[in-house]
Amino acid sequence: MQPKIIFKVAVNSIMKSRMRSLLTALGIIIGVAAVVVMVAIGDGAQLQVENQIASLGTNLIIITPGTSTTGGIRGGAGTFNRFTMDDVEKIKSEAVLISGVSPIVQSGGQIIGGVGNWFTQIQGVSPDYLEIRSWNLKSGEFFTERDVMSRAKVCILGSEVADNLFPDEDPVGQQVRIRTIPFKIIGVLKSKGQTAVGTSSDDLILAPSKTVLDRLSGRRFISSIQVSAASSDKNEAAQAELKSIMRESHKLEQGESDDFTIRDQSDLAETATETSRILTILLASVAGVSLIVGGIGIMNIMLVSVTERTREIGIRLSVGARASDILIQFLTEAIVLSLSGGTIGVALSFLITYILNNYSDQSAYIKPEIIVIAFGFAGAIGIFFGFYPAKKAAALNPIDALRYE
Repeated sequence: MQPKIIFKVAVNSIMKSRMRSLLTALGIIIGVAAVVVMVAIGDGAQLQVENQIASLGTNLIIITPGTSTTGGIRGGAGTFNRFTMDDVEKIKSEAVLISGVSPIVQSGGQIIGGVGNWFTQIQGVSPDYLEIRSWNLKSGEFFTERDVMSRAKVCILGSEVADNLFPDEDPVGQQVRIRTIPFKIIGVLKSKGQTAVGTSSDDLILAPSKTVLDRLSGRRFISSIQVSAASSDKNEAAQAELKSIMRESHKLEQGESDDFTIRDQSDLAETATETSRILTILLASVAGVSLIVGGIGIMNIMLVSVTERTREIGIRLSVGARASDILIQFLTEAIVLSLSGGTIGVALSFLITYILNNYSDQSAYIKPEIIVIAFGFAGAIGIFFGFYPAKKAAALNPIDALRYE
């Protein structure tokens, strides 16, 4: 028999019992849709994490204080802080593999201005901060190195702070009082949304580092240092260079442990990617069980079909059809039924991901290759679970089949 005729016979056979065929394919429909959606959710979560990591900054390198040991008890990271503005200046003057450096001076307090007050964090940074963090201004301008050196009382509002204190207006040019000190607003940051840990990136105020250090923090040391490597391929070399500069700045002898920690985004990215990958595999494996169940349903219904069409098989064999023709016909029916279910399942998965992306907080991303895999798996299910019924039909004795009531 020609492939075209075999396919036509298979489709006609399936269409004779539409409801039964639909119920039979339901397992495949649910299985394919579940696999595609689960993988899409996993890929969407991974993409979201990667975007959040990328939003931290271009080739970001963070230098944080080291640990301290008191009474034999080792403290956590940041408990031994010797970071000063001298460290920042030394990095700026000696490092050649970086494109920007900024101190981070942490403070916080009540902000009064506009329609009320707001409690938020204040970060003292340098003009390089925007480049390091790949951040843009919504309005106004950023402060200059001259503002840093003169300890100018100017600030940049995060979008959340601006929306709460100055709703429906541009606050540039107005004043806020940070604790008891008046600051002039010279800019507003574009919104960046939530961080990877779920906190808001936009709930902050930026001000010149020396202003925050001397007027707000009340401390001698800065919290950390953020650096941007000149390019991604120079990231490791830049870290080695920074380590050498920091050790020299802190006068550490050979053999002494570092009193600081240098890290970049690669570890965070690798951990997040691996976690998402494992989650995606787990979700897809669970969803794949329904595909197996759907395949068992196809095998059962094909066995029923063989029983119902025993006389038909006998007639075909008696007029010259070969056993291989019968085998191919029933196997084709199983494959068509499975692939039809796969097609409906893929269409359903697109509908579900559209709903998730537009009407929920969940993000889902369907990769083209998962569609190919889903169809391939659906076809394989049809072949695997349809082979036994097809083989049983092909093995029937023509005389016994004709006598079957």
